Amino acid sequence: MSTVIEQPVEARLVAAAPRMSSIPATLHYDRSDPFAVRMTFPAPATLEGVEVCWTFSRELLVAGLEGPEGHGDVRVRPYGFDRTVLEFHAPEGTAVVHIRSGEVRRFLKSTSDLVPLGLEHLQLDLDRDLAELMRDAC
Repeated sequence: MSTVIEQPVEARLVAAAPRMSSIPATLHYDRSDPFAVRMTFPAPATLEGVEVCWTFSRELLVAGLEGPEGHGDVRVRPYGFDRTVLEFHAPEGTAVVHIRSGEVRRFLKSTSDLVPLGLEHLQLDLDRDLAELMRDAC
């Protein structure tokens, strides 16, 4: 069984203009980092012209489907019946994107099939990680 899940999604960037442009993005989950998900935007979709990747908790994404969640750099909330809003806050500004909630639910189901919610800690090998830290410190 694969230890990585990647799902392309269509995100709609909310801009100052009334028109919302569609941009590609990818949701990513790796069993080796079981508490986190990543959302990556390709270089052509960013102002800087480089790929941008945001990492945040899977729990935040799950909770954000039901109600507003997040107080830091990433915030998630439902928008109507079929959209989920993700806000990405950085010193340069804020990006707000809409994603179909069904795509988010499908992604989360796949991650939960790989690592059930609440059992993420079972994927961690703290003894191995500590040994690697100690080896690197010498």
